[in-house]
Amino acid sequence: MFDKIMEAQQKAGESKKRLDAISVSGTAEGGKITVTANANKVIKSININPDFLADADKEELEELLVVAINKAMEQADNVSQAEMAAMTKDMFGGMGGLGALFGK
Repeated sequence: MFDKIMEAQQKAGESKKRLDAISVSGTAEGGKITVTANANKVIKSININPDFLADADKEELEELLVVAINKAMEQADNVSQAEMAAMTKDMFGGMGGLGALFGK
């Protein structure tokens, strides 16, 4: 049992490192704003088109930032969920390791 806990902690650490290395992005208004984050939901950069910035008002800029950030976070969620599903499958097999209980 203790071995399984240690293995799970090790796999979680490895998974975090992989997610740190994966970049995702969200854009708004056809690329006027691009937010880049890693799959652990840490924002790495925000790029605002200079032409858009020169003409945008505060409310429009804030609104589009929220859109781009939410899109990046959604992408990060998708990657993270896929990573967790793969890790769980590797550790426990199909059905979270319960398949053997049901003769599968």
